[in-house]
This record gives sequence, structure tokens and C-alpha cells, in this order.
Amino acid sequence: MKKLLILVIVFLALVFGAVMMNKNDKNMIKVAEVTHSVFYAPQYIALEEGYFSEYGLNVDIILTPGADKVTAALLSGDVQIGLCGSEASIYVYNQGEKDYIVNFAGLTKRDGSFLVSREKIDNFNINMLEGKHIIGGRKGGMPALTLEWALKQNGVNANVDTSIEYGSMSGAFISGIGDYVTIFEPGASKIEQEGYGYIVSAVGTLGGTVPYTVYNARKSFIDNNPQVIANFKKAIQKGLDFIHNNTNEDIANKLLKYFPDTSLNDLVIMVDNHKKIDSWYKDTIIPENDFMHMQDIINEAGLLDKYVNYNDLVYVK
Repeated sequence: MKKLLILVIVFLALVFGAVMMNKNDKNMIKVAEVTHSVFYAPQYIALEEGYFSEYGLNVDIILTPGADKVTAALLSGDVQIGLCGSEASIYVYNQGEKDYIVNFAGLTKRDGSFLVSREKIDNFNINMLEGKHIIGGRKGGMPALTLEWALKQNGVNANVDTSIEYGSMSGAFISGIGDYVTIFEPGASKIEQEGYGYIVSAVGTLGGTVPYTVYNARKSFIDNNPQVIANFKKAIQKGLDFIHNNTNEDIANKLLKYFPDTSLNDLVIMVDNHKKIDSWYKDTIIPENDFMHMQDIINEAGLLDKYVNYNDLVYVK
């Protein structure tokens, strides 16, 4: 009995030690991604090819729908790194948060959503959106802001509906709400395959180049963990390199594990669609011109309290 008790104590001590070690391991990183999409292919490539592990990082990716929710997870400390639109960092900074969010690596450089119509349109142009009801995403989020900016630049008046939660947009459209909806892949193709709509355009071709999706973290985390940030960027860079230097088929094969409900052929098409609109940055550096253009878009929507200096919210080391 005494030996059994000793064994139990030893076992519990080992478990407790392992838990504490994991808790204190700076190389264990939780990442909140704003949506699960082929749009973030370089990230999944980095996981699949072991690039994070190569640089000593143990990365756990958690789906956290909406940039507002990613931001909340960062500020609460539930995750260390966020993947969302860089507009979130500006809102937090302008609200006076002392330990604000800083962007440290770019992933996508334009809107990656696709415009889905209820009707098949062979030669779509933006003027066809005049007077239409478009489910556009959360108010103040980059999907809605990019679309609204593009409409205004082309003198088109449309009703961009920002009242529907990000995760409910597809279901709302299928239920009969709206003439159009903006959806990321694989959701857009799924709507088309199920006969509820047709992909008619890529929103990214309308809104210009911006740091659309970036990796960010609280300033304190970056300051205290510069090597973790550097290693994370290296892994993502290798993911970007893989995307730009391999065939659509090779990329799609690496993504199958992360999109088990999507066929290889469909993944090839989705990757090709993103390559056609030049979705991904060549490297993780966030260009200052892109960051300022994003602020122009936010300002045009009347949601920017004041412009933020590039060097305040973009970590360039």
C-alpha cells in the first residue's frame, strides 16, 4: 500500500511538473485565426511542413471568428498571437489601450473574399451592384470596409449589410437574405456547389493593396519574446515561399488535411483563384504604403479617430 502511494505521488508530481513546464514554455504559442480559409494557406503549409517546429515553436491554431473576437482573445491573454485584419490594432490603439496590439508579419495583401450572387452573371462589373443588398460582414471590419470603399470609388450606391455576425453570413444568404454576399473559401465554392449562388467576382480586385490579414500580438509579448516573434516570422516566410514556388496541385495536397470536407480538385481551383488575384505577400514585411492606404479606407468610412504612425503599430525587426 505504501509503495502504491509513493508511486501515485511520483506520478502526480511528474504530471504537475509537465503541466507547469508547458505553462511556462515560451515556445508554446496559441494563435487565434479570424476564419479558417484557404486564404491562409501559407500558415497551414508552415504547420504541415514542420516549419514552426524547425524553429522550435509548438503552435496551436484556434478558430476565433471575427477580428473583434481575435482582439479580445489577445487582450485577455487567452492567445499570444492573432491572425486578423490590421485595422483591429488601430482601433485598440486609438482607444488608449496601454498594452496595445502591434502587427509584426503580413500574410495577405488584399481582400480574399469572393462576391456571390443569387444569379449567374458571366460579365460582372461593379456597377451591377447599384441598389443591391449585400451581406458584407461586421461594421468596421476589413471585408465590409474594402467593399464600401470600392463602391464609393466607383460611384455605386448599394446597401452593405453589416448587421449579420461573420459566422452567420453564409447561412443568412442561403436563407434568402440579400442579393449578394462576400464569403471566403471554401465557403464561397460550397454555396455555388450546393446551388444557392454563383461566384461572380473577387472583392480583392476592387479594394487595392492593404495589409489585409496580419499576425499581431500585444506590445508586451513582442517586447518580452523577440526571438519567438523572429522564429514565427521565419516559419511563415517559408510558408509564403512554398506558396510562390510550387504548383497549385502541390499546395492543394498539403492543404487536404486542414480541409477534409473539400476535394483535392476543389482545393486546386481555390488556390488558383487566390493566385490569380495575387492574394499573398512575397514576404512578411508590411509595407508602409499599404498600412496607410488601409487607414485611408477606414477614414473614408468615417471610422478613424486619427491616423496612426506606421512605426507605432508595425514591428519591423
